[in-house]
Amino acid sequence: MRRADRLFQIVQYLRGGRLVTARQLAERLEVSERTIYRDIADLVGSGVPVEGEAGVGYVMREGYDLPPLMFSRDEIVALVAGARMIRAWGGLEMARAAEEALVKIEAVLPDAARARAGAVQIHAIQMGELDTATRCRIDRLETAVNDRARLILAYRDAEGNETARPVRPLGLWFWGKVWTLVAWCELRDDFRMFRLDRISDIAEDGRFRPERGRELKDFFACGPPRRAV
Repeated sequence: MRRADRLFQIVQYLRGGRLVTARQLAERLEVSERTIYRDIADLVGSGVPVEGEAGVGYVMREGYDLPPLMFSRDEIVALVAGARMIRAWGGLEMARAAEEALVKIEAVLPDAARARAGAVQIHAIQMGELDTATRCRIDRLETAVNDRARLILAYRDAEGNETARPVRPLGLWFWGKVWTLVAWCELRDDFRMFRLDRISDIAEDGRFRPERGRELKDFFACGPPRRAV
């Protein structure tokens, strides 16, 4: 959990005048009590009216709320519509995060903006084309991209041929109903786009370092995106 998200959650747990101990917060947020003490000190330093002390517990005076987020009408529409689409078509972890994001957006918006968010009539419905295995694969590949994890993909191409592809994952693209992985393919010594629904297995094989000519910016420099293999 990002630190900003953790601070937000601490404020939510302390709302309503409830006494909460550092141990309870640490268990809920899966961090150490020392981390909670630092977070509480930072909240107090930023003006959040938290009272209490270590070993006793903490409470927040009633009436305090997070300052409203100032989004324009178009920004609210974009945020709500985007979160709904990810909830329907993203990975399992992405979908859960999108659901939480919608709750947080509604919680901190002023009344008029909250009503506007609830009135957004842009919806995305998952009709079964994206199975659970693919949604889990999205989350795993997104993590691999961030971690720069070299992968070995068991892959079936458009002709049905099965190959083992050592790749450097660079990004994920969504094409309406199909997700693809943009990667540097070490077998072909070139950029390739792999359809996630054609990947049958993924194995990690260490880490890779960015190299000139093999990064995502170099892929973009090659021109319009190519068709998946």
